Amino acid sequence: MLLIQNLNLPVGAGPDELRTAAARALSLSPEQIETLTLRRQSIDARKKSSVHLVCAAAVTLYNIEEAAVLRRAPKNVSRLEETPYAPPASGRALPHPPVVVGMGPAGLFAAITLARAGLPPVILERGRDVDTRARDVERFWAAGTLSPVSNVQFGEGGAGAFSDGKLTTGVNDPRIAHVFDVLVSHGAPEDIKWSHRPHIGTDVLRDVVKSVRRELTVLGADVRFEHRLTGLERQDSRLTAVTVDAPAGPYRLPCEALVLAPGHSARDTFQMLYEAGLPMERKPFAIGVRIEHSQEAVSRAQYGDFWDRLPAADYKLACHLPSGRSAFSFCVCPGGQVVAAASAPGQVVTNGMSCRARDGANINGGLLVGVSPDDFGGTDPLAGVRFQERWERAAYEAGGRNFHAPAQLTGDFLAGRASTGPRSVRPTYRPGVTWGSLEGVLPPCVLETIKDAIPLFDRKLHGFAHPDGVLTGVETRSSSPVRLLRDDTFQSPALRGLYPCGEGAGYAGGITSAAVDGIKAAEAVLKG
Repeated sequence: MLLIQNLNLPVGAGPDELRTAAARALSLSPEQIETLTLRRQSIDARKKSSVHLVCAAAVTLYNIEEAAVLRRAPKNVSRLEETPYAPPASGRALPHPPVVVGMGPAGLFAAITLARAGLPPVILERGRDVDTRARDVERFWAAGTLSPVSNVQFGEGGAGAFSDGKLTTGVNDPRIAHVFDVLVSHGAPEDIKWSHRPHIGTDVLRDVVKSVRRELTVLGADVRFEHRLTGLERQDSRLTAVTVDAPAGPYRLPCEALVLAPGHSARDTFQMLYEAGLPMERKPFAIGVRIEHSQEAVSRAQYGDFWDRLPAADYKLACHLPSGRSAFSFCVCPGGQVVAAASAPGQVVTNGMSCRARDGANINGGLLVGVSPDDFGGTDPLAGVRFQERWERAAYEAGGRNFHAPAQLTGDFLAGRASTGPRSVRPTYRPGVTWGSLEGVLPPCVLETIKDAIPLFDRKLHGFAHPDGVLTGVETRSSSPVRLLRDDTFQSPALRGLYPCGEGAGYAGGITSAAVDGIKAAEAVLKG
Protein backbone atom coordinates (compact mmCIF):
# COMPACT_ATOMS: atom_id res chain seq x y z
CA MET A 1 0.00 0.00 0.00
CA LEU A 2 1.23 3.50 -0.85
CA LEU A 3 0.59 6.76 0.97
CA ILE A 4 0.32 9.94 -1.10
CA GLN A 5 0.46 13.16 0.88
CA ASN A 6 -0.06 16.84 0.03
CA LEU A 7 -2.65 16.38 -2.68
CA ASN A 8 -4.12 19.81 -3.34
CA LEU A 9 -7.78 19.81 -4.39
CA PRO A 10 -10.29 22.59 -4.95
CA VAL A 11 -12.96 23.29 -2.36
CA GLY A 12 -15.90 20.95 -2.97
CA ALA A 13 -13.83 18.23 -4.65
CA GLY A 14 -15.07 14.66 -4.25
CA PRO A 15 -13.80 11.07 -4.64
CA ASP A 16 -13.34 11.28 -8.41
CA GLU A 17 -11.10 14.35 -8.16
CA LEU A 18 -9.11 12.68 -5.35
CA ARG A 19 -8.56 9.55 -7.47
CA THR A 20 -7.43 11.65 -10.44
CA ALA A 21 -4.98 13.64 -8.28
CA ALA A 22 -3.60 10.43 -6.73
CA ALA A 23 -3.09 8.85 -10.14
CA ARG A 24 -1.34 11.98 -11.41
CA ALA A 25 1.06 11.90 -8.45
CA LEU A 26 1.95 8.31 -9.31
CA SER A 27 2.14 8.95 -13.07
CA LEU A 28 -0.61 6.40 -13.58
CA SER A 29 -4.14 6.43 -14.94
CA PRO A 30 -7.04 6.44 -12.46
CA GLU A 31 -8.03 2.97 -13.69
CA GLN A 32 -4.74 1.54 -12.42
CA ILE A 33 -5.67 2.36 -8.81
CA GLU A 34 -7.42 -0.62 -7.24
CA THR A 35 -8.44 0.92 -3.90
CA LEU A 36 -8.20 4.45 -2.58
CA THR A 37 -8.86 5.54 1.01
CA LEU A 38 -8.87 9.13 2.18
CA ARG A 39 -6.53 9.30 5.18
CA ARG A 40 -6.39 13.01 5.98
CA GLN A 41 -8.09 16.20 4.84
CA SER A 42 -7.42 19.74 5.97
CA ILE A 43 -8.12 23.24 4.68
CA ASP A 44 -5.27 25.50 3.57
CA ALA A 45 -6.53 29.06 3.97
CA ARG A 46 -3.23 30.89 4.21
CA LYS A 47 -4.00 32.70 0.97
CA LYS A 48 -7.61 33.83 1.00
CA SER A 49 -7.64 34.04 -2.81
CA SER A 50 -6.79 30.35 -3.20
CA VAL A 51 -8.30 28.43 -0.32
CA HIS A 52 -8.09 24.71 -1.07
CA LEU A 53 -8.14 21.22 0.42
CA VAL A 54 -4.97 19.32 1.29
CA CYS A 55 -5.43 15.55 1.33
CA ALA A 56 -3.55 12.35 1.97
CA ALA A 57 -4.69 9.05 0.44
CA ALA A 58 -3.71 5.40 0.75
CA VAL A 59 -3.85 3.37 -2.46
CA THR A 60 -3.34 -0.13 -3.78
CA LEU A 61 -2.63 -0.80 -7.44
CA TYR A 62 -3.78 -3.28 -10.10
CA ASN A 63 -0.95 -5.62 -11.20
CA ILE A 64 1.77 -3.02 -10.72
CA GLU A 65 4.80 -3.44 -8.46
CA GLU A 66 4.81 -0.78 -5.78
CA ALA A 67 8.62 -0.77 -5.72
CA ALA A 68 8.72 0.26 -9.37
CA VAL A 69 6.24 3.08 -8.76
CA LEU A 70 8.18 4.27 -5.70
CA ARG A 71 11.44 4.52 -7.65
CA ARG A 72 10.00 7.21 -9.91
CA ALA A 73 7.51 8.75 -7.48
CA PRO A 74 7.90 12.23 -5.97
CA LYS A 75 8.81 12.77 -2.30
CA ASN A 76 5.19 12.97 -1.18
CA VAL A 77 4.72 9.26 -1.98
CA SER A 78 5.89 6.56 0.44
CA ARG A 79 5.19 2.98 1.37
CA LEU A 80 2.52 2.71 4.06
CA GLU A 81 3.35 0.14 6.68
CA GLU A 82 1.01 0.07 9.63
CA THR A 83 0.80 -2.17 12.64
CA PRO A 84 -2.83 -2.21 13.70
CA TYR A 85 -3.56 -2.15 17.40
CA ALA A 86 -4.07 -5.69 18.68
CA PRO A 87 -6.55 -5.75 21.57
CA PRO A 88 -5.13 -7.85 24.39
CA ALA A 89 -6.49 -11.17 25.58
CA SER A 90 -6.82 -11.85 29.26
CA GLY A 91 -4.19 -14.04 30.78
CA ARG A 92 -5.37 -13.31 34.27
CA ALA A 93 -7.95 -14.86 36.56
CA LEU A 94 -9.46 -12.70 39.30
CA PRO A 95 -11.53 -13.88 42.26
CA HIS A 96 -13.99 -11.06 41.56
CA PRO A 97 -14.81 -9.00 38.46
CA PRO A 98 -12.69 -5.90 37.95
CA VAL A 99 -14.40 -2.63 38.80
CA VAL A 100 -14.37 0.49 36.63
CA VAL A 101 -15.34 3.80 38.25
CA GLY A 102 -16.62 6.42 35.81
CA MET A 103 -18.27 6.27 32.37
CA GLY A 104 -16.38 9.06 30.66
CA PRO A 105 -14.07 8.16 27.77
CA ALA A 106 -11.34 6.68 29.99
CA GLY A 107 -13.80 4.51 31.92
CA LEU A 108 -15.77 3.42 28.86
CA PHE A 109 -12.69 2.38 26.90
CA ALA A 110 -11.16 0.65 29.91
CA ALA A 111 -14.43 -1.22 30.37
CA ILE A 112 -14.83 -2.29 26.76
CA THR A 113 -11.18 -3.39 26.59
CA LEU A 114 -11.68 -5.57 29.66
CA ALA A 115 -15.03 -6.93 28.47
CA ARG A 116 -13.76 -7.82 24.98
CA ALA A 117 -10.81 -9.60 26.59
CA GLY A 118 -13.12 -11.80 28.64
CA LEU A 119 -13.11 -9.88 31.94
CA PRO A 120 -16.42 -7.98 31.93
CA PRO A 121 -16.29 -5.43 34.75
CA VAL A 122 -18.70 -3.94 37.22
CA ILE A 123 -19.05 -0.28 36.15
CA LEU A 124 -19.91 2.30 38.81
CA GLU A 125 -21.20 5.62 37.49
CA ARG A 126 -22.17 8.22 40.06
CA GLY A 127 -24.50 9.96 37.60
CA ARG A 128 -27.44 8.83 35.48
CA ASP A 129 -27.80 7.31 32.03
CA VAL A 130 -27.27 9.78 29.21
CA ASP A 131 -30.96 10.17 28.24
CA THR A 132 -32.08 10.90 31.79
CA ARG A 133 -29.04 13.08 32.23
CA ALA A 134 -29.90 15.12 29.12
CA ARG A 135 -33.34 15.86 30.57
CA ASP A 136 -31.80 16.85 33.91
CA VAL A 137 -29.34 19.16 32.19
CA GLU A 138 -32.04 20.77 30.06
CA ARG A 139 -34.09 21.42 33.21
CA PHE A 140 -31.05 23.10 34.77
CA TRP A 141 -30.42 25.27 31.73
CA ALA A 142 -34.08 26.26 31.43
CA ALA A 143 -34.90 26.92 35.08
CA GLY A 144 -31.68 26.84 37.09
CA THR A 145 -32.64 23.62 38.89
CA LEU A 146 -29.36 21.76 39.41
CA SER A 147 -29.13 18.03 40.10
CA PRO A 148 -25.87 17.30 41.97
CA VAL A 149 -25.89 13.70 40.70
CA SER A 150 -26.85 14.36 37.07
CA ASN A 151 -25.34 17.37 35.29
CA VAL A 152 -22.81 18.41 32.68
CA GLN A 153 -19.97 16.88 34.72
CA PHE A 154 -21.53 13.69 36.12
CA GLY A 155 -23.25 10.89 34.23
CA GLU A 156 -22.89 8.47 31.36
CA GLY A 157 -20.46 9.82 28.77
CA GLY A 158 -18.65 12.12 31.18
CA ALA A 159 -18.19 15.84 30.61
CA GLY A 160 -17.50 15.17 26.92
CA ALA A 161 -21.13 14.21 26.36
CA PHE A 162 -21.96 17.94 26.62
CA SER A 163 -19.17 19.36 24.48
CA ASP A 164 -18.25 19.51 20.81
CA GLY A 165 -17.22 15.86 20.82
CA LYS A 166 -13.80 17.05 19.70
CA LEU A 167 -11.24 14.29 19.04
CA THR A 168 -8.07 16.29 18.35
CA THR A 169 -5.10 15.30 20.47
CA GLY A 170 -1.37 15.81 20.74
CA VAL A 171 -0.91 12.15 21.65
CA ASN A 172 0.70 9.89 19.04
CA ASP A 173 -0.35 6.33 19.79
CA PRO A 174 -1.49 3.37 17.64
CA ARG A 175 -4.46 2.99 19.99
CA ILE A 176 -5.97 6.20 18.56
CA ALA A 177 -6.96 4.44 15.33
CA HIS A 178 -8.57 1.74 17.46
CA VAL A 179 -10.48 4.35 19.46
CA PHE A 180 -11.82 5.86 16.23
CA ASP A 181 -12.74 2.41 14.87
CA VAL A 182 -14.73 1.68 18.03
CA LEU A 183 -16.49 5.03 17.86
CA VAL A 184 -17.40 4.59 14.17
CA SER A 185 -18.66 1.06 14.80
CA HIS A 186 -21.02 2.57 17.38
CA GLY A 187 -22.38 5.32 15.14
CA ALA A 188 -19.79 8.09 15.00
CA PRO A 189 -19.37 9.65 11.53
CA GLU A 190 -16.77 8.00 9.29
CA ASP A 191 -15.04 11.33 8.65
CA ILE A 192 -13.45 11.32 12.11
CA LYS A 193 -10.91 8.93 10.60
CA TRP A 194 -9.62 11.48 8.10
CA SER A 195 -10.64 14.95 9.22
CA HIS A 196 -7.78 17.20 10.30
CA ARG A 197 -9.86 18.33 13.27
CA PRO A 198 -12.30 15.49 13.89
CA HIS A 199 -15.42 16.03 15.95
CA ILE A 200 -18.58 14.04 16.60
CA GLY A 201 -20.96 16.65 18.03
CA THR A 202 -22.78 16.38 21.33
CA ASP A 203 -26.03 15.15 19.76
CA VAL A 204 -24.38 12.23 17.94
CA LEU A 205 -21.94 11.46 20.75
CA ARG A 206 -24.75 10.67 23.19
CA ASP A 207 -26.08 7.96 20.85
CA VAL A 208 -22.56 6.57 20.46
CA VAL A 209 -22.20 6.34 24.24
CA LYS A 210 -25.48 4.43 24.53
CA SER A 211 -24.38 2.01 21.84
CA VAL A 212 -21.10 1.33 23.66
CA ARG A 213 -23.09 0.63 26.83
CA ARG A 214 -25.27 -1.87 24.95
CA GLU A 215 -22.19 -3.76 23.78
CA LEU A 216 -20.84 -3.78 27.33
CA THR A 217 -24.01 -5.33 28.69
CA VAL A 218 -24.08 -7.95 25.92
CA LEU A 219 -20.51 -8.87 26.87
CA GLY A 220 -21.55 -9.32 30.50
CA ALA A 221 -20.58 -6.03 32.11
CA ASP A 222 -22.69 -4.91 35.07
CA VAL A 223 -23.49 -1.20 34.61
CA ARG A 224 -24.70 0.56 37.76
CA PHE A 225 -25.94 4.16 37.57
CA GLU A 226 -26.09 6.45 40.62
CA HIS A 227 -23.52 4.26 42.38
CA ARG A 228 -20.79 6.43 43.87
CA LEU A 229 -17.43 5.20 45.15
CA THR A 230 -17.08 6.19 48.83
CA GLY A 231 -14.20 4.15 50.23
CA LEU A 232 -11.40 1.63 49.75
CA GLU A 233 -10.51 -1.44 51.76
CA ARG A 234 -7.03 -2.93 51.77
CA GLN A 235 -4.87 -5.65 53.23
CA ASP A 236 -1.08 -5.40 53.19
CA SER A 237 -1.23 -2.47 50.73
CA ARG A 238 -3.43 -4.40 48.30
CA LEU A 239 -6.99 -3.51 47.36
CA THR A 240 -9.57 -5.99 48.63
CA ALA A 241 -12.91 -4.15 48.30
CA VAL A 242 -14.61 -0.81 47.78
CA THR A 243 -17.58 0.77 49.47
CA VAL A 244 -20.33 2.29 47.37
CA ASP A 245 -23.25 4.64 48.00
CA ALA A 246 -26.33 3.70 45.94
CA PRO A 247 -30.04 4.60 45.82
CA ALA A 248 -30.90 1.46 47.80
CA GLY A 249 -28.24 2.19 50.40
CA PRO A 250 -24.48 1.73 50.88
CA TYR A 251 -22.80 -1.59 50.19
CA ARG A 252 -19.42 -3.32 50.05
CA LEU A 253 -18.09 -4.64 46.74
CA PRO A 254 -15.12 -7.06 46.85
CA CYS A 255 -12.54 -6.41 44.14
CA GLU A 256 -8.85 -6.85 43.49
CA ALA A 257 -8.59 -4.54 40.45
CA LEU A 258 -10.14 -1.07 40.26
CA VAL A 259 -9.76 1.21 37.24
CA LEU A 260 -10.39 4.67 38.64
CA ALA A 261 -11.52 7.16 35.97
CA PRO A 262 -13.40 9.73 38.09
CA GLY A 263 -13.40 12.79 35.82
CA HIS A 264 -11.89 16.16 36.68
CA SER A 265 -14.84 17.32 38.83
CA ALA A 266 -15.13 14.44 41.32
CA ARG A 267 -14.00 16.58 44.22
CA ASP A 268 -15.50 14.40 46.93
CA THR A 269 -13.66 11.42 45.46
CA PHE A 270 -10.39 13.36 45.54
CA GLN A 271 -11.06 14.19 49.19
CA MET A 272 -11.79 10.54 50.02
CA LEU A 273 -8.60 9.39 48.31
CA TYR A 274 -6.56 12.06 50.10
CA GLU A 275 -7.93 10.99 53.46
CA ALA A 276 -7.21 7.37 52.55
CA GLY A 277 -3.54 8.27 52.11
CA LEU A 278 -3.23 7.76 48.38
CA PRO A 279 -0.28 9.71 46.99
CA MET A 280 -1.35 12.65 44.85
CA GLU A 281 -0.03 16.05 43.89
CA ARG A 282 -1.15 19.48 42.76
CA LYS A 283 -1.22 19.92 39.00
CA PRO A 284 -1.19 23.04 36.79
CA PHE A 285 -4.32 23.82 34.81
CA ALA A 286 -5.94 26.89 33.26
CA ILE A 287 -8.84 29.21 34.03
CA GLY A 288 -10.55 32.09 32.27
CA VAL A 289 -13.75 32.85 30.39
CA ARG A 290 -15.75 31.82 27.33
CA ILE A 291 -15.61 34.31 24.46
CA GLU A 292 -18.38 34.41 21.82
CA HIS A 293 -18.24 35.87 18.33
CA SER A 294 -20.42 35.78 15.24
CA GLN A 295 -19.73 32.50 13.44
CA GLU A 296 -20.12 34.19 10.06
CA ALA A 297 -17.54 36.83 10.99
CA VAL A 298 -14.99 34.22 12.08
CA SER A 299 -15.61 32.05 9.01
CA ARG A 300 -15.18 35.10 6.73
CA ALA A 301 -11.95 36.02 8.54
CA GLN A 302 -10.59 32.49 8.18
CA TYR A 303 -11.76 31.57 4.67
CA GLY A 304 -12.48 34.83 2.85
CA ASP A 305 -14.89 34.45 -0.07
CA PHE A 306 -14.89 30.66 0.38
CA TRP A 307 -16.49 30.89 3.83
CA ASP A 308 -20.00 29.75 2.80
CA ARG A 309 -18.67 26.71 0.89
CA LEU A 310 -16.77 25.25 3.82
CA PRO A 311 -17.69 23.94 7.28
CA ALA A 312 -17.95 26.48 10.08
CA ALA A 313 -14.45 27.74 10.81
CA ASP A 314 -12.73 27.42 14.15
CA TYR A 315 -9.42 28.76 15.45
CA LYS A 316 -6.46 27.90 17.64
CA LEU A 317 -4.61 30.78 19.28
CA ALA A 318 -1.89 31.11 21.89
CA CYS A 319 0.56 33.71 23.15
CA HIS A 320 3.24 34.04 25.81
CA LEU A 321 3.34 37.46 27.47
CA PRO A 322 6.20 39.42 29.05
CA SER A 323 4.63 38.81 32.46
CA GLY A 324 5.51 35.13 32.07
CA ARG A 325 1.85 34.15 31.75
CA SER A 326 0.46 32.32 28.74
CA ALA A 327 -3.03 32.64 27.24
CA PHE A 328 -4.64 30.30 24.75
CA SER A 329 -7.91 29.31 23.16
CA PHE A 330 -9.42 26.08 24.40
CA CYS A 331 -12.17 23.73 23.21
CA VAL A 332 -13.44 26.06 20.49
CA CYS A 333 -17.05 25.26 19.53
CA PRO A 334 -18.06 26.50 16.06
CA GLY A 335 -21.77 27.13 15.67
CA GLY A 336 -22.20 26.22 19.32
CA GLN A 337 -23.32 27.58 22.64
CA VAL A 338 -21.84 28.42 26.03
CA VAL A 339 -23.24 26.03 28.61
CA ALA A 340 -23.77 26.07 32.36
CA ALA A 341 -21.50 23.30 33.67
CA ALA A 342 -21.81 23.55 37.46
CA SER A 343 -21.90 20.33 39.45
CA ALA A 344 -22.64 21.70 42.93
CA PRO A 345 -24.79 24.44 44.46
CA GLY A 346 -23.37 27.92 44.81
CA GLN A 347 -21.01 27.69 41.84
CA VAL A 348 -21.02 29.01 38.28
CA VAL A 349 -18.93 27.13 35.72
CA THR A 350 -18.96 27.57 31.95
CA ASN A 351 -18.04 25.29 29.08
CA GLY A 352 -18.75 25.08 25.35
CA MET A 353 -20.87 22.71 23.28
CA SER A 354 -21.66 22.14 19.60
CA CYS A 355 -23.97 19.77 17.78
CA ARG A 356 -22.72 17.79 14.80
CA ALA A 357 -24.04 20.35 12.31
CA ARG A 358 -22.30 23.30 14.02
CA ASP A 359 -25.03 25.50 12.58
CA GLY A 360 -25.58 28.01 15.39
CA ALA A 361 -25.12 31.75 14.94
CA ASN A 362 -22.20 32.02 17.37
CA ILE A 363 -18.80 30.47 17.84
CA ASN A 364 -17.39 30.24 21.35
CA GLY A 365 -14.08 29.21 22.81
CA GLY A 366 -12.38 29.10 26.14
CA LEU A 367 -10.01 32.06 26.60
CA LEU A 368 -7.77 30.69 29.30
CA VAL A 369 -4.64 31.51 31.26
CA GLY A 370 -2.34 28.92 32.75
CA VAL A 371 -2.12 28.76 36.53
CA SER A 372 0.37 26.77 38.59
CA PRO A 373 0.48 25.42 42.14
CA ASP A 374 2.22 28.66 43.17
CA ASP A 375 -1.07 30.46 42.46
CA PHE A 376 -3.27 28.17 44.54
CA GLY A 377 -2.56 29.58 48.00
CA GLY A 378 -1.95 26.19 49.62
CA THR A 379 0.55 23.37 49.60
CA ASP A 380 -1.65 20.31 50.10
CA PRO A 381 -2.71 18.24 47.05
CA LEU A 382 -6.25 19.65 47.04
CA ALA A 383 -5.23 23.33 46.98
CA GLY A 384 -6.11 23.55 43.29
CA VAL A 385 -9.63 22.28 44.01
CA ARG A 386 -10.16 25.05 46.56
CA PHE A 387 -8.73 27.57 44.09
CA GLN A 388 -11.31 26.52 41.49
CA GLU A 389 -14.13 26.67 44.02
CA ARG A 390 -13.15 30.17 45.13
CA TRP A 391 -13.65 31.64 41.68
CA GLU A 392 -16.74 29.56 40.89
CA ARG A 393 -18.37 30.95 44.05
CA ALA A 394 -17.31 34.47 43.07
CA ALA A 395 -18.97 34.02 39.66
CA TYR A 396 -22.11 32.68 41.34
CA GLU A 397 -22.34 35.78 43.51
CA ALA A 398 -21.62 38.15 40.61
CA GLY A 399 -24.24 36.42 38.47
CA GLY A 400 -27.00 36.98 41.01
CA ARG A 401 -26.91 33.69 42.97
CA ASN A 402 -29.29 31.94 40.56
CA PHE A 403 -26.75 30.25 38.24
CA HIS A 404 -26.77 33.23 35.90
CA ALA A 405 -23.22 33.92 34.73
CA PRO A 406 -21.41 37.28 34.83
CA ALA A 407 -20.87 38.66 31.32
CA GLN A 408 -19.13 41.65 29.75
CA LEU A 409 -18.70 42.89 26.20
CA THR A 410 -15.15 42.62 24.85
CA GLY A 411 -15.02 46.34 24.10
CA ASP A 412 -16.13 47.23 27.61
CA PHE A 413 -13.71 44.74 29.14
CA LEU A 414 -10.77 46.27 27.27
CA ALA A 415 -11.92 49.80 28.18
CA GLY A 416 -12.44 48.96 31.86
CA ARG A 417 -16.15 49.74 32.03
CA ALA A 418 -19.15 47.66 33.01
CA SER A 419 -21.55 46.37 30.36
CA THR A 420 -25.30 46.92 30.48
CA GLY A 421 -26.47 44.57 27.72
CA PRO A 422 -25.64 42.81 24.45
CA ARG A 423 -25.07 44.29 21.03
CA SER A 424 -24.76 42.33 17.77
CA VAL A 425 -23.57 39.09 19.45
CA ARG A 426 -26.26 37.61 21.66
CA PRO A 427 -25.01 35.43 24.54
CA THR A 428 -26.05 31.78 24.37
CA TYR A 429 -25.48 30.84 28.02
CA ARG A 430 -28.54 29.58 29.86
CA PRO A 431 -30.29 30.10 32.25
CA GLY A 432 -29.02 33.64 31.54
CA VAL A 433 -26.27 36.21 32.06
CA THR A 434 -25.89 39.18 34.36
CA TRP A 435 -24.25 42.11 32.63
CA GLY A 436 -21.56 44.03 34.45
CA SER A 437 -17.83 43.67 35.00
CA LEU A 438 -15.67 40.58 35.31
CA GLU A 439 -13.54 42.27 37.93
CA GLY A 440 -13.48 40.14 41.04
CA VAL A 441 -14.60 36.87 39.42
CA LEU A 442 -11.07 35.80 38.41
CA PRO A 443 -7.60 36.55 39.80
CA PRO A 444 -6.31 39.97 38.71
CA CYS A 445 -3.32 38.35 36.99
CA VAL A 446 -5.67 36.22 34.88
CA LEU A 447 -7.86 39.18 33.88
CA GLU A 448 -4.79 41.26 32.99
CA THR A 449 -3.38 38.43 30.89
CA ILE A 450 -6.67 38.06 29.02
CA LYS A 451 -6.78 41.83 28.47
CA ASP A 452 -3.25 41.76 27.01
CA ALA A 453 -3.92 38.65 24.92
CA ILE A 454 -7.08 39.78 23.10
CA PRO A 455 -5.36 42.44 20.92
CA LEU A 456 -2.57 39.97 20.11
CA PHE A 457 -5.09 37.34 19.06
CA ASP A 458 -6.85 39.95 16.93
CA ARG A 459 -3.68 40.28 14.85
CA LYS A 460 -3.85 36.56 14.08
CA LEU A 461 -7.64 36.39 13.68
CA HIS A 462 -9.11 39.69 12.56
CA GLY A 463 -12.24 40.45 14.56
CA PHE A 464 -11.26 38.57 17.69
CA ALA A 465 -11.21 41.88 19.57
CA HIS A 466 -14.56 43.01 18.10
CA PRO A 467 -16.21 45.17 20.77
CA ASP A 468 -19.52 43.26 20.49
CA GLY A 469 -17.94 39.96 21.49
CA VAL A 470 -19.22 38.48 24.76
CA LEU A 471 -17.04 37.29 27.63
CA THR A 472 -18.84 34.93 30.03
CA GLY A 473 -17.27 33.71 33.27
CA VAL A 474 -15.92 31.56 34.63
CA GLU A 475 -14.22 28.58 33.01
CA THR A 476 -12.25 26.66 35.63
CA ARG A 477 -12.46 23.00 34.63
CA SER A 478 -10.08 22.87 31.70
CA SER A 479 -8.35 19.89 33.31
CA SER A 480 -7.93 18.24 36.67
CA PRO A 481 -6.21 20.23 39.43
CA VAL A 482 -4.94 16.94 40.90
CA ARG A 483 -2.73 14.10 39.72
CA LEU A 484 -3.18 10.69 41.34
CA LEU A 485 0.29 9.17 41.28
CA ARG A 486 0.90 5.84 39.57
CA ASP A 487 3.97 3.80 38.67
CA ASP A 488 4.98 2.13 35.43
CA THR A 489 2.47 -0.67 36.11
CA PHE A 490 -0.31 1.97 36.09
CA GLN A 491 -1.03 1.24 39.77
CA SER A 492 -0.97 3.53 42.77
CA PRO A 493 2.38 3.00 44.51
CA ALA A 494 0.54 2.90 47.85
CA LEU A 495 -2.32 0.59 46.88
CA ARG A 496 -1.77 -2.30 44.50
CA GLY A 497 -4.81 -3.05 42.41
CA LEU A 498 -5.85 0.61 42.05
CA TYR A 499 -5.30 1.92 38.51
CA PRO A 500 -5.87 5.72 38.25
CA CYS A 501 -6.41 6.91 34.68
CA GLY A 502 -7.93 9.53 32.42
CA GLU A 503 -8.38 13.24 32.70
CA GLY A 504 -9.62 13.23 36.28
CA ALA A 505 -6.55 11.35 37.47
CA GLY A 506 -4.34 13.91 35.73
CA TYR A 507 -3.12 11.85 32.77
CA ALA A 508 -5.13 13.06 29.79
CA GLY A 509 -6.77 16.10 28.24
CA GLY A 510 -9.77 15.49 26.03
CA ILE A 511 -11.80 12.57 24.75
CA THR A 512 -9.15 10.83 22.65
CA SER A 513 -6.23 10.95 25.06
CA ALA A 514 -8.52 9.91 27.93
CA ALA A 515 -9.79 6.94 25.92
CA VAL A 516 -6.22 5.89 25.12
CA ASP A 517 -5.26 6.16 28.78
CA GLY A 518 -8.25 4.04 29.75
CA ILE A 519 -7.16 1.34 27.30
CA LYS A 520 -3.66 1.39 28.77
CA ALA A 521 -5.06 1.00 32.30
CA ALA A 522 -7.16 -1.97 31.18
CA GLU A 523 -4.12 -3.53 29.52
CA ALA A 524 -2.27 -3.21 32.82
CA VAL A 525 -5.15 -4.96 34.62
CA LEU A 526 -5.13 -7.78 32.07
CA LYS A 527 -1.39 -8.16 32.37
CA GLY A 528 -1.63 -8.38 36.15
